[in-house]
Amino acid sequence: MLEVRLLGAVEIVIAGEPVEMRRPQSRAVLAALAVDLGRPVSAATLIDRVWDDEPPKGAQSVLYSHITRLRAALQTEDTANPLVRRPAGYVLDLDPDAIDLHRFRRLTTLPASTAELREALDLWRGEPLAGIRGRWADNVRVTWRQQRLDAAVAWASAAGNDASVVPGIRALLDEYPLAEPLAAALMRVLAATGRTAEALAGFAELKVRLRDELGADPGAELQKIHVATLQAGGAATETRAPIRQLPTPVAGFTGRETALATLDSMIDEPARTAVISAISGTAGIGKTALAVYWAQRVAERFPDGQLYVNLNGFDPGGQALDPTVALRQFLGALGTKAEQIPDDRASMAALYRSLLAGRRMLVLLDNARDPEQVRPLLPGASSTFTVVTSRNWLTSLVAAEGATPVTLDLMTADEARGLLERRLGKERVAAEPEAVDRIIERCARLPLALSIAAARALQSGAPLRSLIDELEQQPWDTLDAGDPLTQVRVVFSWSYRALSRPAARLFRLLGLHPGPDISVAAADALIMGDAQPLLTELSAASLTTEHRPGRYILHDLLSAYAAELSETATEPAAPSEIAGEQGEFSEVDGDGETKGETEQQVLTRLLDHYLAIAYAADKQLDPVRDPITFPIDKVHEGTPPKDWFEQEHRVLLSLQARAAETGHRREAWQLAWCLDNFLHFNGLWHDRVHAWQVAVDHPEDTNAAAHAYLNLGRVDNRLKRHADAENHLGRALALFEERGDAIGQAHAHRALSWVSEAHGDLRGALDQDRLALALFEEAGNRQGMADALNSVGWDQCLVGEHEAALETCERARTIHRAIGDRWGEASSLDSLGFANHHLGRYAEAVDRYEQTLAVVRDLGDRYFEADTLTRLGETHRAAGDVPAARKAWQRALDILTELGHDEADDVRTKINDLR
Repeated sequence: MLEVRLLGAVEIVIAGEPVEMRRPQSRAVLAALAVDLGRPVSAATLIDRVWDDEPPKGAQSVLYSHITRLRAALQTEDTANPLVRRPAGYVLDLDPDAIDLHRFRRLTTLPASTAELREALDLWRGEPLAGIRGRWADNVRVTWRQQRLDAAVAWASAAGNDASVVPGIRALLDEYPLAEPLAAALMRVLAATGRTAEALAGFAELKVRLRDELGADPGAELQKIHVATLQAGGAATETRAPIRQLPTPVAGFTGRETALATLDSMIDEPARTAVISAISGTAGIGKTALAVYWAQRVAERFPDGQLYVNLNGFDPGGQALDPTVALRQFLGALGTKAEQIPDDRASMAALYRSLLAGRRMLVLLDNARDPEQVRPLLPGASSTFTVVTSRNWLTSLVAAEGATPVTLDLMTADEARGLLERRLGKERVAAEPEAVDRIIERCARLPLALSIAAARALQSGAPLRSLIDELEQQPWDTLDAGDPLTQVRVVFSWSYRALSRPAARLFRLLGLHPGPDISVAAADALIMGDAQPLLTELSAASLTTEHRPGRYILHDLLSAYAAELSETATEPAAPSEIAGEQGEFSEVDGDGETKGETEQQVLTRLLDHYLAIAYAADKQLDPVRDPITFPIDKVHEGTPPKDWFEQEHRVLLSLQARAAETGHRREAWQLAWCLDNFLHFNGLWHDRVHAWQVAVDHPEDTNAAAHAYLNLGRVDNRLKRHADAENHLGRALALFEERGDAIGQAHAHRALSWVSEAHGDLRGALDQDRLALALFEEAGNRQGMADALNSVGWDQCLVGEHEAALETCERARTIHRAIGDRWGEASSLDSLGFANHHLGRYAEAVDRYEQTLAVVRDLGDRYFEADTLTRLGETHRAAGDVPAARKAWQRALDILTELGHDEADDVRTKINDLR
C-alpha cells in the first residue's frame, strides 16, 4: 500500500516502509502536488511553492529532475505510477485516504463521530511539512494547525461526560494553551464527572494566562461554564459553530486606551435595539486598526461569531460597495443558499435580521460612506453588537438608531512616540528625542503618516534629524492650515519625492488602476517596462503593500493621493517642475523631453493588457468556444497561469465598470465575454449577472445587446429566476431574429428549454431543444449541433425515453470528440451516465460518470466535477453501495465547500441521511 504523509515530516511509505528522499526540494514538490490531490498543478505554481521568489537557474529543468525522482520513489510493482503529466500540469492521482491530510479532512467533516475525530487527531506526527521552508509552506501550516485545533475542539466537545478523554484534552491544551474552546470542553467533562475543583482550578489558570499574554479575560462561554460549575448546575449548552470574518489586527497596535475603554464599556449595556458604535475620524487616523484590534480582543464575547465587510465608502474610484452586495455576502456567510436570497434589498435585510435574531454576534461595518449605506446592514437583535467606522460623523445614526459616537482624535504625543518605538526600537527613539518630537509634529500625529515616516527611517538608516531636514525643506508645508489631511499630504509628498523618477511615475499610475489590487504583470503594462524593482521601492517606502505574493494594494488614502498626483503632478523634484493640465500628467524621458499621458491612454493600456490575457485564459477553459463576436485586438502569446482568473476576476469586474463609464463599450462587452466561462464554472453567478448587466446597460449595437441578454437569461436560469430568464431570453431571441442570426436564435431556444424544464413543461423543453438542433444543423454549426443533441438527450431522459436518450447522447459525444470539444464530451458522458442510471444499468452509469470525472479534472472545472460526483453518489446509493456513495458525496462536499458554493448543504444532507 502506498501512502503519502504530510502531517509531520513529508514521507512516502510503501508497504509500511518509508522511501528514502534525500533532497528537501523533492519533498516540497511532493507536498505541493499532494495538497491538490487529483488536480493538475502547473509547473509555474510548483516552482512558486517550492522556491518562492528565488527559483534556481533553469527552474523548469530542475523541477523536472525532482518530478523524475518522485516518479521513481512512487513506483510500486502492482499499480500504475500515480504521478502523471496532463496538459494543465502535473497530477498526483491517489485515493484521498492514502494521504494523511485528506484522510484527516474526511474524518473531521461534520457531523463526525468521536472515534473519527480521535482517529483524525492521531494522524498528526508533529509539525506538518517538517523541514520544508518558504512562504507557501508557512501559510498552509497556519491553516492546517487551525484545522487541527478545530478538530480537537469538536472531539473534546463531542466527548460529553466521558472521563477517559481528559488526558487527551489536557495534552492538546499544552499545545494550545490559550484555546478557550478546548478549556471549555475540559471544564464540561470535569464538572459532569464530579471533578468540580479541577474544573475551577483550570479556569483560574487560564484566566491568568489570558491576562498575562493577551491582556484579556475569558470569553462569555467560559464565564457561563464557570458560573454553572460554581452553582453545580451542570455543563453549559453547546453553541453554534462561529463565523469568523475579522481581518488580522495591525501589527504593533498601540495606544487608544480611552477609545478601547469606551468600546469595552458598551458591550454589556442593556438595549432594546442593536448597540452601534460609530467610530469617525479623518483618513489615516487609525479607525480600522482600532476597530479590528478591539473586535479581535473581544471576539470570544460573541460566541456565534463575527461578520466583517469593507464598504469602501471613500474609494478614490468612487466604487463604494452597494449595501445589497454586502447583504448578499452576509446572508451567504449565515448559510443562505444563493437561490434562496431575495432579489430586493428590503427582503434581504429582513431575512438578515431574522437570521441574526437570538445570536450573540459582532458585526463590523468598515469604512462607511453615509448612514444610507449602513442602515440595511444593521441587525435588529439586541444580542448583536455593531461597530461602524467612517470618516463622516454619521450623525443621523446617533439620532435615529441610538448609536454611541466614538470620535477618534489625533494620537497623543505619548501614543505617537509609542508607535515609533514599536517600529524603530526604543533605543533609536530615545537617542534623538528632539527629532522624534519634530517628526510627530510634522506627521500630524496620524498613525498612517507616522508609519510611513518610520518606514523611511528604517529604509535610509540615517539619523532621524536628517529626516527633519528633508521635511523642513518642503515648501508645501506652507499649505498647512492645521488640517490633518493637509498635513498628511505633506508626509506623503515627502515619501513620494524621495522616490526614484520611475517609481514615482508608477505610483501616480497606480492611482488610475481600478483595484482592488494589482499584479506585477499589470504594473509592467502600466509603465510599459519592468515594474518589480519599482514596486519593491514603493513597498520599502510604505506607499504600497504586497498583501499577497506578487500582488500589491494601496491604502485608500494613498490611492486617493496617487490619483490626485496623476491629474496634477509630474516629477518628484522641485515644485516649480509641477505642470500639466487637468486629466493629464507627464514624465521626463531619458532625453529630458516631456511626454504627456492622458487617463484614457493609461486605461487603454490596461484594457489591452487584461483583455489579451483574459482571452487566452478563457481559451484554456473552453478551446472550441464559438468565435467572439467582437474580436480582441491583441491576444496574449503565452499560456496564462491556470489560476489567473481566480487572482484577477475582481480586478476585471472593476475594470469593466470603469470601461463602460468612460465610453469603452466594446471592451466592457469583451470583458464580460472573457469572464463568462470562469464565473460559470466556479458558480459565481451573481458576478456573472453583474458583468452581463454592465454589457446590457452599455451596448455597442444590437448584436452586443442580443448576446448580453442571452447570457443574462442563462445565469437567471442558474439562479432560478425563471421569470427574469424568460424575459431576457425573449429579448435576445427577438434581436437575433431581427438580425437573421440563426446560431444566436438556436442558443436562445436552448436556454429557453431550461425555463420550460423549470416550469415542469418537459415536452416543451424537448421541443425548444429540437428547434435549436434544427437551427444549428441549418447553419452547419457542429459544436452547436453536438450541444443541442446532448440537451435533447437529457430532455428524453426527463420524459422517460431513456433508450432514445442513449442513442442521442452517443451521437452528441461522437461529434464532440471529432471537433476536440472535451468539455462537451464530458457533458455527453455525464448525460449517458444519467440515462443508464434510470435504466437500472448502474455499472454502465458508474463507468460513464468516472469517464466524465477524468475529463473535468483534467480541465480543472471543479464545479462540474462536484456536480458529477453528486450524481455518481446517487447511482452508488441506488446500487446498494453505501460506502461508495458516501465517498463520492464527501469528495463533492469538499470541493463545494472550498468553492464556498451553496449546494454544499444539499450534499451534506445526503451524507447525513446515510448515517
